[in-house]
Amino acid sequence: MSLAVVYSRANLGIHAPLVEVEVHLSPGLPKMTIVGLPETVVKESKDRVRSAIVNSQFEFPTKRITINLAPADLPKEGGRYDLPIALGILAASQQISTGNLAHYEFGGELTLSGELRAFSGVLPMIIAARDSNRGIILPENFPCIPVQVQGAKIFTAPDLLAVCQHLIEYRSLTPYIFSAALEKEQNVLDLQDVCGQYQAKRALEIAAAGGHSLLMKGPPGSGKTMLANRLMTILPTISESESLEVASLYSVAAPHGDERHYLLRPFRSPHHSASHAALVGGGRFPKPGEVSLAHHGVLFLDELPEFNRASLEALREPLEAGMVTISRAAYSMQYPARFQLIAAMNPCPCGYWQEGDSRCTCTIDQVKRYQQRLSGPLLDRIDLFVTTSPVEPGILVQEKPQQRTSSQEVRARVLEARQKQLARAEKLNAMLANAELTEVCRLNKEGQAFIHKAMQQFHVSARSYHRILKVARTIADLDHQDHIQLCHLQEAWTLKQA
Repeated sequence: MSLAVVYSRANLGIHAPLVEVEVHLSPGLPKMTIVGLPETVVKESKDRVRSAIVNSQFEFPTKRITINLAPADLPKEGGRYDLPIALGILAASQQISTGNLAHYEFGGELTLSGELRAFSGVLPMIIAARDSNRGIILPENFPCIPVQVQGAKIFTAPDLLAVCQHLIEYRSLTPYIFSAALEKEQNVLDLQDVCGQYQAKRALEIAAAGGHSLLMKGPPGSGKTMLANRLMTILPTISESESLEVASLYSVAAPHGDERHYLLRPFRSPHHSASHAALVGGGRFPKPGEVSLAHHGVLFLDELPEFNRASLEALREPLEAGMVTISRAAYSMQYPARFQLIAAMNPCPCGYWQEGDSRCTCTIDQVKRYQQRLSGPLLDRIDLFVTTSPVEPGILVQEKPQQRTSSQEVRARVLEARQKQLARAEKLNAMLANAELTEVCRLNKEGQAFIHKAMQQFHVSARSYHRILKVARTIADLDHQDHIQLCHLQEAWTLKQA
């Protein structure tokens, strides 16, 4: 038989579409041709495969070899196709049996000596192979995955020879065992560390309870970054399904990262000099950006006006849709981006505007230009605004940590409020669709009169109105109320004012 088919997987976002590696040997001058939209790295595999086969004590066929990576319109990139191409050549030349090839999928980069190297995007391949009811054979040094993929049949091999021995049932590979749960890092942060800032703590609790976005504005040293870092201490533990999605994203973006990423909610804090592609995602072969790496977690943007304007505007769609689409001429990729935005900024370039002292050296025009770096459409998509002021010296010196509310106490209230939301609509309040607001966020006559008057007086947009309703619903949940009261609506309105 001069034709063999080996299964592998491509990388398309966090999805892994099936690729059939078809190898055909025919008479003619010795030549190897790879077709099916291969990129440069894939085209170069012919030299790696040739050396790996010879150095693994096999014979490289002196025939015309045609390799088709189907489907032909799907871009193929990376070194993951080395192993399936080598196996296809050996099977087509009848050096190994083709009987077991259909039961497995393969991926791995080959060295010239025939050893296997790891590659990025392993986890999406594992999940896709499981869903196709096939086993998967990978390099033994692929990154540890502490997240259980139920039903996956994974085998790891050190080199090409070991894979061939497994396929001919000469020496079986050992099934991969998912690592035991890693010990989570102890979080030493606590809300008790924050002195004063009672309104900001309240806003942080509301944001955590409903999954709302939050912007803190205040002078340097008033506790904005300190508060943002402690949001993680009051959020619920990441679920198994959420952890699997996060692990898939990190498998594509940072395959050799710390495995503890998968055990905790992501907290991403990019520097304000981050490029557009780093923040949103991109590149020749688009990789997930910070907004996707913060999926099911928190994206903290400190010094918000210092970020590139175009990058900030690109946040508008993910904040609404929870998804990023990166388009190229021949294809597009989608990455999930359901993150919670927490941002911080100074009131002016120097940071001390309207603080009642002589430290501010900014002119009115400088302050306006600084604050206008944030567009109205972006601010309209932020649910909560809070101002942090310098802590009074008396409070700073006299208030003891034991007198402040701990993260454990706040987290208990947040969990209770979230349970109510999930029981009511199977989603957090921040994710409610506009069509659901009529039932979930129903207002009484007092509330209707208040919001109607406020919208007329301050020219509030429909988007802001819907976000105010969602925040008011979260405040009512924290207050153990089945219906939104006037006081809840008033607090939500106050927190929405930029």
